[in-house]
Amino acid sequence: MSEAVLAQLMLQGAGEGADLATLRAIAEEAGELGASRALVRLGLEDAAAAKDMAELRELLGAWRDAKRSAWKAAVGWAVRIGAALLLAGLAARFGFWDWVK
Repeated sequence: MSEAVLAQLMLQGAGEGADLATLRAIAEEAGELGASRALVRLGLEDAAAAKDMAELRELLGAWRDAKRSAWKAAVGWAVRIGAALLLAGLAARFGFWDWVK
């Protein structure tokens, strides 16, 4: 919707005397200014911000990998414990303890 509004405003400005190239340049500058302000508010305006963001992405990826591995290990252990309990139940049901004695 904002693109349509911007396009309409640019056409209106062109109709009232401003040329289309000037209006496009104004819109581009306004966009860059808004983006710069947003980066300043987020604390990402300095030169080290790109490196910081890359490190944060790497850390987030490592966290996701660790979380996935922990879940896989927990499920694996739960399956093993369930299988052991099932085998113990079957052994008790069929009198395996009597055979051992």
